[in-house]
Amino acid sequence: MNRLARRALHTCRIPADLETVSFRDAAGENPAAAGVSEEAVEAIWRSVQAMYRTGVHPGIQISVRHRGEQVLHRAIGHASGNGPHDPADAVRVPMTTDTPICYFSASKAVTALLIHMLAEQGLVNLMDPVSYYCPEFASAGKRTITVHQILSHRGGIPAIPRETPIDVLWDNDEIWRLLCAARPVEVDGAKVAYHAITGGFVLQRVLERVTGDTIGNYLDRHLRQPMGMKWFTYGIAPEHLTELASNYATGPTPRFPVSWVVNRALGGDIRTVERVTNDPRFQESVIPAGNLCGTAEEMSRFFQMMLNGGRWNGRRICSELTIRRAIQQFGSLQIDRTMLVPMRFSAGMMLGGNPVGLWGQQSRHAFGHVGLINKLCWADAARDISVSLLNTGFPIVGHHLPALAKFVYTVCDRFPLIPEHRRPAIAA
Repeated sequence: MNRLARRALHTCRIPADLETVSFRDAAGENPAAAGVSEEAVEAIWRSVQAMYRTGVHPGIQISVRHRGEQVLHRAIGHASGNGPHDPADAVRVPMTTDTPICYFSASKAVTALLIHMLAEQGLVNLMDPVSYYCPEFASAGKRTITVHQILSHRGGIPAIPRETPIDVLWDNDEIWRLLCAARPVEVDGAKVAYHAITGGFVLQRVLERVTGDTIGNYLDRHLRQPMGMKWFTYGIAPEHLTELASNYATGPTPRFPVSWVVNRALGGDIRTVERVTNDPRFQESVIPAGNLCGTAEEMSRFFQMMLNGGRWNGRRICSELTIRRAIQQFGSLQIDRTMLVPMRFSAGMMLGGNPVGLWGQQSRHAFGHVGLINKLCWADAARDISVSLLNTGFPIVGHHLPALAKFVYTVCDRFPLIPEHRRPAIAA
């Protein structure tokens, strides 16, 4: 891609030889143990390379598991230094499979499971109003909004007030005051409207109120440590800031009406989102709906645990019933009033569909979450796969979309539906 095209499309520099910017954890790949051919693995990897060649993702990580075995664990590109506006002489830090990346909205899947685990422990009832646990939330007509409605994006508070300063995102007391004062657009839970940021703060407040501890400590105690994660924290410790991958607004600048949808969903234009998400104050904060940080392998591990019915390496993380409740569809396929696309949600997960859905063709048994449109993290119980594709660009529209769709199609094609009697129990 020549310089003028790169400038117009806001893309990074792509070397002719992709091997020079590729990283493979050979010891972490064992396709033979899962009965997966090398050809199938390479077909998926080629689809990742094709995505990288579009230039909108300076760095990409991929982790794929089948039947519990990791069959693909690689990275390509750079963690920093090769963004569209980085100078030619910038220091380019290679992307590896151990580089922490912000999951953005894929964080919601993890936060949601924490709330379901609270229910398993008898600390909350998801059908109770939020105000049962946090009485101050009842103001301005929100008395009847339930925890379940917040989880399933039906809570009626999809966005923070339009003129809210961006630095409120890392002031938990102020954001909570604003959410308590907010007047809901509705309270009956009948309409889906994606809660990009707000729902996470509500769920955090409920968790911290009933446990008497921080959500970060609860995550550490019940998920991160039992599952042996290195990263997988809300935000990242100051001493590790330089290791966190940078984020880049790439692709053509969104125009109306797409720019209007972006502002409606994210609370700012895409350049503002880039600036904020690279701000150390955002990176060190706790934003449960949007700044969990970790690797593709760690998120793939999380979804594999869910496929296992709540077990990891022989250890019980949560009950199978808790997993089933977390992935059970709530309501029908609806046009989401925030994103203006048809969506199926459970209480915390984005669901697939037949004949085609978010997670590919014949994906009715798939569940997961998207992060800032391009990060794709999901499991498909009918294929026995756990997939995590992380990247550092967030193009909204543009020439990369066919490559992104081809990746999802290739994964589904190379892992066909398996007989029902051989599927994980949660596929029933």
